[in-house]
Amino acid sequence: MTIKNYIIAVLLIVTVGLPMLACKKEAKEKVVVKGSTTVLPIAQRAAEFFYEKNKVIISLSGTGSGDGIKSLIDGSCDIANSSREMHEVELEMAKRKGETIKEVAIAYDMIVPIVHPSNPVKNLSLEQLKAIYEGTITNWKQVGGNNEKIVVVSRDSSSGTFEVWESKVMKNVEVRKDALLQASNGAIIQAVSQNPKAIGYVGYGYLNDTVKVLFVNSVEPTIENGKNGIYPIARKLYMYVNKAEIKPAAQNFIDFILSPEGQSIVKETGFIPIKE
Repeated sequence: MTIKNYIIAVLLIVTVGLPMLACKKEAKEKVVVKGSTTVLPIAQRAAEFFYEKNKVIISLSGTGSGDGIKSLIDGSCDIANSSREMHEVELEMAKRKGETIKEVAIAYDMIVPIVHPSNPVKNLSLEQLKAIYEGTITNWKQVGGNNEKIVVVSRDSSSGTFEVWESKVMKNVEVRKDALLQASNGAIIQAVSQNPKAIGYVGYGYLNDTVKVLFVNSVEPTIENGKNGIYPIARKLYMYVNKAEIKPAAQNFIDFILSPEGQSIVKETGFIPIKE
């Protein structure tokens, strides 16, 4: 099953199946989780197991890290999934509203550049990636590929993945104006898998055989290289809560993800456990 189909299937379970089960088994309460599409597969899989154990419905949506954090601050969700750290301006906004934000790292991830399987390029340096995304390099021939125009595919600005890419690769230089912006990791995978000239980037847990993984600075994006810090575009994944108003069920869900069982789910979904 592809990651796209997997996500669709689990979304149906989480957003449709669980409420139906709740009627039969009297679900205790509901926890609303919004934010990062990168963290979404972890949260989805964990929600299934958590429901079976606790009969608590986890309502999930993946609209981007920035939107999740905004929802947490305005009180419309219990947990904000994020693939980047909260900004000072966001923390200050929460403070002005009398909220105390708690940050919980739940996993490690790597952001991996991908191309179409037919592309002969195998490795790009951080400098080459930056040049491609800012528009200095525009043809695959310039980096050892075919004589074809490069089609740049990127995440939109509400994405935590975009912000980490912007910081670690772009060094805060703007992505070229004609880049094709996508709203999720799954959309990036689909766009690149269908275009032999395209390049994109996704979280490690979204990789599948419809795209080709590129090495960065001659380093392969493996779990071991991500864990030991050798891979240059690594990050932590987070869940944020309002400490002053957190529901016991929301805290229990986070505790479950940090438990040995939850961390095994992190690994099963293709990410790197934060705890061994």
